[in-house]
Amino acid sequence: MYMETGSIKFWAEDDRPREKLLLKGKAALSDAELLAIIIGSGTRNKSAVELAREILSSCNYDLNQFCKSQLSDLTKFNGIGEAKAINILAALELGRRRKDVEITKKTTIKSASQVYQHLKPYLLDLQHEEFYAIFLNRKNEIIKTSMISSGGITSTLVDGRMIFGEAFACKATAYILSHNHPSGQCSASEEDIRLTKNLKKFGDYINLELIDHLIFTDNGYFSFAENGEL
Repeated sequence: MYMETGSIKFWAEDDRPREKLLLKGKAALSDAELLAIIIGSGTRNKSAVELAREILSSCNYDLNQFCKSQLSDLTKFNGIGEAKAINILAALELGRRRKDVEITKKTTIKSASQVYQHLKPYLLDLQHEEFYAIFLNRKNEIIKTSMISSGGITSTLVDGRMIFGEAFACKATAYILSHNHPSGQCSASEEDIRLTKNLKKFGDYINLELIDHLIFTDNGYFSFAENGEL
């Protein structure tokens, strides 16, 4: 029976990321060491830290790129089965959700850039389009952020009745729209403009103010309000 030399318990003490975290704190660990703790063990010929470095080097140690990993991207590495890949994906998702919780506590919307930061946990790294509405009270504080629809790579269908139904349910007085462009195209299409005008027109009729519509990309945004399109 072969000994699993890649397991953390067989490393030299100085190389054990778990022990290093206990002795020096989590900030002392490198990205590879943190990932190694999630992985848990390496292979017969490669430690968990070495395996983590191999994974991170495939995306040039760019954590933003790494966060876009899919199950199939991770399981292609020798030593990463489905269970370990799921552990990694779950940890990445918890990181995104933590940002969401921090931002939405009594957040008062004052700028498009603030909306962009708020939406990162929802829209960052997506490979398909999703459409969101942020509902606000009279103080422009966020009441609720809701996904209205999820579609394909280039488009998603939007039903205005869902937006206004949610607005009535949470007693919103204003709202902000946003959807992502997975292509990275940071501009509004003719369809985006038409949809925005139609929703704004009905919102004005029922005294529900459309504050902005953001086109979200991983590298920036287009704001209808900032560009005089509302």
